[in-house]
Amino acid sequence: MDTLDLVQWPAMIVTVAASWYVASTSRHRRRVGFWLFLASNVLWVIWGIHARAYALIALQACLAILNVRGEWKNAN
Repeated sequence: MDTLDLVQWPAMIVTVAASWYVASTSRHRRRVGFWLFLASNVLWVIWGIHARAYALIALQACLAILNVRGEWKNAN
């Protein structure tokens, strides 16, 4: 197993943690979840490039855009 193959595990953990935080009633925790989701997007893209998983990379780009859109709409 290549070292970059291991990136999928922190990516998964960060994604689950982000999901937990964005479901909170606390605005601060939801904001933490937003940043965790963006971090997980980066981790998944790193792993996706390594694994040549181009659909996953495209998915993560779309999810990042939707997360930014959601944060922007909630801030206004």
